[in-house]
Amino acid sequence: MTEVSDKPQAETGPDLRKTGELLLALTADDMAEAIKAAGCAVTPIEQDGVVRLHSASHGVGFQVLWGNQLAPGRYADLTFSCPLRVQGGVLPESVLADWHRSKRFARVALHGDFVVLEMDVVAAGGIAATHLAVMVQLWTQMMGQFFVHLRNFKPEAGDAAQALPEAAAAA
Repeated sequence: MTEVSDKPQAETGPDLRKTGELLLALTADDMAEAIKAAGCAVTPIEQDGVVRLHSASHGVGFQVLWGNQLAPGRYADLTFSCPLRVQGGVLPESVLADWHRSKRFARVALHGDFVVLEMDVVAAGGIAATHLAVMVQLWTQMMGQFFVHLRNFKPEAGDAAQALPEAAAAA
């Protein structure tokens, strides 16, 4: 039987090796440990009393964007976000459409000069620490697959006039 912890994470400390306890909220410590367990370095930066996490996979940076706050430092959800600056042209619409037709875990959106790869993680109702670890691994895989998708994209006849620009990590 799975136990649900009602103790604040600060009391119990993050331990992603536990398999019988559910995480009812996501914390910066939980996420930093999960990101490290996936083989990525993580840098916590406190800004306006909120710890923001920055990391990288495949040589490209990403951030953890907190969602619905349950209590100070405890969140029901988050979004992994990897903004890439589009340089040297217009990104063909079919790049995004092809990605969305073939992938289901991570979405891509255009925001001005940026194409942003995003993936949500929801802990509402409780998730196992092992599930959180798998979600971070899935995110790093989605990043790698997206970079391959961009590199191997072949414009269709309607997109032939638009060159596929190189995407560079946003600073």
